[in-house]
Amino acid sequence: HYRPLFLVDSGAFVANTKSAEKAARQAEKNRAHNVTMRSRMRSAIRGVSDAIAAGKKEEAQKSYAVAVPIIDSMVNKQIVHRNKAARHKSRLAARIRGMS
Repeated sequence: HYRPLFLVDSGAFVANTKSAEKAARQAEKNRAHNVTMRSRMRSAIRGVSDAIAAGKKEEAQKSYAVAVPIIDSMVNKQIVHRNKAARHKSRLAARIRGMS
């Protein structure tokens, strides 16, 4: 099985072919985008968690309503697995329901 990358002294992978160079560029660009999107999702989740911790049920519900579409869009973009997204939504909803 052919690998278009080889290891240089610095420990970094360097592409051997034009197509491998392009693939490496695209991979880095996609990775940066995915990091941004994942961060957006985590911020939305944190917003709900902070509202729950503060004991503000209405604010938590509003934050949850904002977070759910963001979490779902990460699944559609294949940035997080659907089970992970479902787990986050379920646990947040359960924590909101458990508030007095």
